[in-house]
Amino acid sequence: MPPGHFYTIWGYQSAGFVPEVDFGSFRTRTLERVSDQGVRVPSEAMPVAGDVGLSQGQRRAVAILEILLCSSIPTQLSILKVMQLAGWSFGPELSLSTVVVLSLADTIVLVALMVVLTHVHRERVRDLWWGNRPRWREAALGVLLVPPTFLIVGLLMLLLMRVAPALHNVPTNPIEQLATGSPMQAVLLGIVAIVAGGIREELQRAFLLRRFERHLGGAVVGVIVLSTAFGLGHLQQGYDAAVTTGVLGALWAIVYLRRRSAIAPMVSHAGFNALEVLRVAIIAFS
Repeated sequence: MPPGHFYTIWGYQSAGFVPEVDFGSFRTRTLERVSDQGVRVPSEAMPVAGDVGLSQGQRRAVAILEILLCSSIPTQLSILKVMQLAGWSFGPELSLSTVVVLSLADTIVLVALMVVLTHVHRERVRDLWWGNRPRWREAALGVLLVPPTFLIVGLLMLLLMRVAPALHNVPTNPIEQLATGSPMQAVLLGIVAIVAGGIREELQRAFLLRRFERHLGGAVVGVIVLSTAFGLGHLQQGYDAAVTTGVLGALWAIVYLRRRSAIAPMVSHAGFNALEVLRVAIIAFS
């Protein structure tokens, strides 16, 4: 979409908001609004309806708080505490049952929390996650992105093995191991990979990117920070896996920002995860 082109994200078209994003060279400037006097005003200074009355510093503080709340850390710690109070026992090793319950419960809680916060700001969930493009086209794009995603992962892992072999510090991926016990375990892990990975993480990424775009330095800052955090969240799978997932996080973030819809990233992410679980299961049971 060329710079200066009007679009309807957040319902700002009638308000005169002008996006200034050029992903051809991956330049991103702050969204601006053309005032009645013809002066471009950064969107940070133009709060949405739910933020009226807050200063710029207060809006930034709210954005940081929402990012922390929706980072999965508070929700997962709370769910783990509830599980512990309910008598759930946690062993020293990663348990598939714990992963399934924790991941799916966190998905429900986190999505509900993001919906509530979106409505608090008087924004529409549809604008945040689905956009205005035909959904079947976005889903088809997500499917088409799966093979390139595998290619990127394969090439990057080969490159890391050649130039930085020490990054391969985990011989056996502990998450992948959960799929090797039985076909049913592989199915359960596949469900978690699709729902908690492909769906929840991309909805979460879109929600958090919005906070960076509007209040915390812009889209590029959001892509860098969130992709780094995404990679660090996979450190238990190895340093090389953390680097690779960080790159994938950046890829899916760029697709979202370019398309203004989380559908293609969700389909691509879910498809990649599902095929990875299938690959591991086929190798384990063959």
